[in-house]
Amino acid sequence: MKLVFATHNLNKFKEVQSLLPDTIELVSLTDIGCYDDIPETETTIEGNALLKVKHIKENYGLDCFADDTGLEVKALNNAPGVYSARYAGPNASAENNINMLLENMTGIQDRSARFKTVIVFIQSEKIEFFTGICEGTITRDKKGTLGFGYDPIFQAIGFKKTFAEMTLAQKSEIGHRGKAVRLLIDYLSKT
Repeated sequence: MKLVFATHNLNKFKEVQSLLPDTIELVSLTDIGCYDDIPETETTIEGNALLKVKHIKENYGLDCFADDTGLEVKALNNAPGVYSARYAGPNASAENNINMLLENMTGIQDRSARFKTVIVFIQSEKIEFFTGICEGTITRDKKGTLGFGYDPIFQAIGFKKTFAEMTLAQKSEIGHRGKAVRLLIDYLSKT
């Protein structure tokens, strides 16, 4: 089975690809010749993922799935949430976003947070949603060089390492995206 993952993010692509069985051939937007910048204009994580799959279905006629992920920090009213990728501004780097988040958490004792990934899968006209959540805390300092995004400051409950200190396999086993992908795989195995 060939499956389109509606992303240009190579880190996300590799993470998802590592979880899929050999029976699924994963292809990216680049592989299907899609270089569109699909706007993420919705106010929810689910809404942004849905925009991506609808764009691919309407413009390329392909069944596909897309994800959107947000980091929700309890003490910041679940910010940055849907705006995680552009928390420090529209062209912010991961480093800019991390620095702004740490600055906004200065003096805050409750560092509870969670990563939330929503995968939306469209096949013919049927749409399915799969959600993965990983509870954790925001560290006070950056630790580790692996991973991407907020990984250097996120520590899952029950673990002493940040996501950026874990291998891809370790992170995928407990992480939000891994949980959502496993739900998608389970669904595909039954259809």
